[in-house]
Amino acid sequence: MYRRLALAPGPFLFLFLLAGAAHAGADPLQGLDEYINKAIKEWDVPGLALAIVKDDKIVFSKGYGVRKLGETTPIDQDTLFAIGSASKAFTAAALGMLVDEGKIKWDDPAAKYLPSLQLYDPYVSHEITIRDLLSHRSGLDRNELVWYGSSNNREEILRRLRYIKPGSSFRSKFGYQNVMYLAAGQIIPAVAKTSWDEFVQEKIFKPLNMTGSLTSTRPLVAAPDVAAPHQKIEDKVQVIPWRNIDNIGPAGSINSNVRDMAQWLRLQLGEGVYEKKRLLSSGVLQQMHAPQTVVPLEGITAKLNPNAHFMCYGLGWFLQDYRGRKLIQHGGNIDGMSAMVALLPEEKVGLVILTNLNGNQLPQALVYRIFDAYLQVPPRDWSAELSKTMKGIEELSKKALKKQEEERVKDTKPSLPLDRYAGTYKDDVFGELKIVLNKDRLLARLGPITADLEHWHYDTFRATPRERSLPKMMMSFALDARGKVEQLKTTGLGSELVLKRAADAALAPAIVMKEEELRKFAGKYELKNPPLEISLEMIDGKLKAVLPGQPVATLVPIKETRFRVDGSPADIFVQFELADGKVKSLNLEQPNSPGVTLLPKK
Repeated sequence: MYRRLALAPGPFLFLFLLAGAAHAGADPLQGLDEYINKAIKEWDVPGLALAIVKDDKIVFSKGYGVRKLGETTPIDQDTLFAIGSASKAFTAAALGMLVDEGKIKWDDPAAKYLPSLQLYDPYVSHEITIRDLLSHRSGLDRNELVWYGSSNNREEILRRLRYIKPGSSFRSKFGYQNVMYLAAGQIIPAVAKTSWDEFVQEKIFKPLNMTGSLTSTRPLVAAPDVAAPHQKIEDKVQVIPWRNIDNIGPAGSINSNVRDMAQWLRLQLGEGVYEKKRLLSSGVLQQMHAPQTVVPLEGITAKLNPNAHFMCYGLGWFLQDYRGRKLIQHGGNIDGMSAMVALLPEEKVGLVILTNLNGNQLPQALVYRIFDAYLQVPPRDWSAELSKTMKGIEELSKKALKKQEEERVKDTKPSLPLDRYAGTYKDDVFGELKIVLNKDRLLARLGPITADLEHWHYDTFRATPRERSLPKMMMSFALDARGKVEQLKTTGLGSELVLKRAADAALAPAIVMKEEELRKFAGKYELKNPPLEISLEMIDGKLKAVLPGQPVATLVPIKETRFRVDGSPADIFVQFELADGKVKSLNLEQPNSPGVTLLPKK
């Protein structure tokens, strides 16, 4: 028989209970200003805006820091930022409105509304649903260069999907995808007969009184209160230009402020009701906030979410557990901006954080710091913890770059003269990449992006974009059996590209050469064995090639010593080698056969 011991409430227990009661009644926002002001300095964030909604009321809305480094104009609750991928939930909500209207169903095949949507696998083209598009399980890798920095419009981006080979099997795993959200957004004009931009403006922004919000960067020129984008380049935070990403709009082009985004929080926490008016059914919100695809909680994802036991993706939202509650959130990162929108529905609390420095994790740290305060758990310095994690990741990145430098093979030279690498390299998905010889250096041009090429080793070059916010890339050229450049391999924005060299005849522009410059190439050229003779003659100011039994062909100069044979059925070129200003030899080049070298006939 055991005797039960009763503990009397002695002085220590009394003090403990008193401390707990004091903590329970504490203002969750107490000390927040000081914490944020310290944190933005630690993270080198120029400016930040924060709004908090609790029980359908905006309980906090404030700006910190400056709009632009070097200037003193402060951030406020009306300052516009890019929200990046936090836009995805707006696209899901817009489609949810069409679900409520009975015009579409989540599990309808996307091809029902977008018959031109074709993926690499015909089975996937037929089977992929609207739910699949919104929950990142298409099987495609990110392939960002099909839209990023590209002149491709929305229709052209979707047309090119048919050429993208999947990275995994359909519905087998989570694979974050911007282009699938574009496809989802394009269902709106197909069904509602209005653009995604107009639909979001009329059906979401206007009813929620989000009067400052935009779906494009274009109107920002006239906006009075706009944050400048910033990026850390070579360990220094610098101002960078705004990037227009209208072509991928439904995946991430919304620009907003925390005053407006607080109304979006109220709609989400209100289960589709805003100011006593229902905009979305509770069923649609339940689907958006319900797990659709499991997200592996590993690597950097695990390190940045140390309290999570699981993570999933809903429709436009990431879902996870946090201290026994359901946490719904979505971040956004685009050139110069980082955002976070987060909800604890069971506590009726949500917040939005917008910053003008991309790639920083301060928004995530503040989510945990603020939610901990509302959950009345012991304070934890999340800013310091996540800063330490990110510094560790940055250190690993620096070590990888150092290792790359150490593995560089010294004292090597390119296999060919630099002008032989120049040309156009094509890919069905990403379009054209042009390599241009500019004086004694090679340049790479991909759409509006220009990069300077520096010889690395062998036939590999390092490309440094002139837009310094973009990362450096390695470009490796591969030669065919004839010693000619056949293809170019590079990596960019998470995609490995293998581009085939286009036929020179289709790309080499003619240059202007005076008649006296052309005349030095005129004459007879011969090959002894097998016997072959070519006569080059000046006719009507042009250099013509006369071959026995062949029509006379014009040689079109594309470089000072290189000519395209005009009108030839194949890509045939004539390359001259000079010595002391006189022709030493003539090389006849044609595809899939070795070159033929002829000497001047004496």
